[in-house]
Amino acid sequence: MKLYIKNMVCSRCKMVVKSELLKLGLHPTSVVLGEVEITEDLDKEDKKQLDQALNTFGFELIDDKKSRLIEKIKTVIIDLVHYSEEPLKITFSEHISALLRQDYSYLSNLFSAVEGTTIEQYVIAQKIERVKELLVYDEMTLSEIAYKLHYSDVTHLSKQFKKLTGLTPSHFKNLKNKKRNSLENL
Repeated sequence: MKLYIKNMVCSRCKMVVKSELLKLGLHPTSVVLGEVEITEDLDKEDKKQLDQALNTFGFELIDDKKSRLIEKIKTVIIDLVHYSEEPLKITFSEHISALLRQDYSYLSNLFSAVEGTTIEQYVIAQKIERVKELLVYDEMTLSEIAYKLHYSDVTHLSKQFKKLTGLTPSHFKNLKNKKRNSLENL
């Protein structure tokens, strides 16, 4: 049985979800961002119990098709921004559309209606969160970060960063109390 889980955004999330499944006596065969495959078929009561266990950690079972699609869009974006080292040879919209085998305008309209923000704004928010992370690590220059995240130049990155955070990247980097948002809160 395939289950869809909201707010799975990192490898630790996968470990927590797998652990909760095992605690409930379930047997996961696959645990990836947003999706879990288990050998058992769950009835309504079993799903409710699993949902309660997952809610403790900020996760949620997703039952409807549109919510699953929204989570898939988010997962694709998070994978691209946070975990992919390869530059895209096509646009984000083309990549998302091809991967999910859906028309981009449908995906975009659905995402905006459900999330109250556009896919483009979500991508930018994820990229800025990644910039914050890389600034905190202090291992790369701003030029290297701009290149890594496929910005046309440092100025473009800096303008987006300031627009979203109210700070310049250098001011953010110099803050003693660096505030980053967790991915699921974006």
